Amino acid sequence: MLVLWLLFLFFMSMLGLVLFASFSNKKAEQFLPPAGQFAKLSQGTLHYLDEGQGTAVVLVHGLAGNFHNFTYGVSKPLSAQYRVIAVDRPGCGYSKRNPHADASLEAQADTLIELLDHLKIESAVFVGHSLGGAISLAAAQRHPSRIKALALIAPLTHQPESPAPVFKPLDIPSPVLRKLIGWTFAVPGTLLRMSTSLKFIFGPEKAPADFAIRGGGIMALKPQTFITASSDLQQVKACMPNIEAAYASMTTPVHVLYGREDRILSAKLNGEDLAQRLPGTQLTLINGGHMLPVTQAEVTCQFIAGVAGKATGLAP
Repeated sequence: MLVLWLLFLFFMSMLGLVLFASFSNKKAEQFLPPAGQFAKLSQGTLHYLDEGQGTAVVLVHGLAGNFHNFTYGVSKPLSAQYRVIAVDRPGCGYSKRNPHADASLEAQADTLIELLDHLKIESAVFVGHSLGGAISLAAAQRHPSRIKALALIAPLTHQPESPAPVFKPLDIPSPVLRKLIGWTFAVPGTLLRMSTSLKFIFGPEKAPADFAIRGGGIMALKPQTFITASSDLQQVKACMPNIEAAYASMTTPVHVLYGREDRILSAKLNGEDLAQRLPGTQLTLINGGHMLPVTQAEVTCQFIAGVAGKATGLAP
């Protein structure tokens, strides 16, 4: 009888966690509904925001993020001069990946190129933040004629020995286990660690008070955000060696903006050392942390506009 009671309590506890995750998912979507358009592509459906006219600039966010990381303060000013396309990567935000679709960094790069085809855009400047930097590099390697230039902000360019401490709970190799945790313990764990995580991710700068809605932070309370981020972390281990091996053969202009005090990725390994492995890389170092598109939006806009201007002949 005791065993039955224990099983019953375990079942009810798990059911409560699933219901809480569902409630959290619904609330996140109520507070931050879709803000863009949807494109049905071969690997799934992409949610994107298309603003402005002129040379296309594609904004690719990082791990566990969404396009609001860029719409916070970057996309609107840029759209005064360029056609700016902010994208929720496959499985992130409101983008959905088909069941059993390839989740590799290379496949995500191919999907972004497919979005260009969908929008009838011949070529674009790719802007990649953090993990989005690695995916942008893969896009330039696989589709060099489609990428005018890369403007990388605190990009992942070097295989890390281990995830940053704040991302270690995401390091789950089993797809089944990550889905189970995503729909049970992930959301309560995220809520418990929220304050500490934001301090680490943004540090030494401060996360703005309106980041939850304006910057898309509330989407971290969606179980799928955890599941996709966990998958992405495994793909980093599998894909980064091949991406790094292809640096020497790249011809696309590469520009990098890094904060010296970045706590998520080493500015030296991923920024300063990149020029030795990828000839011609132009590096700009500034005082700041990892979330430059949010904390230093004006500087980030100037950096992107400078890269796009050089790529299109509009700037010296």
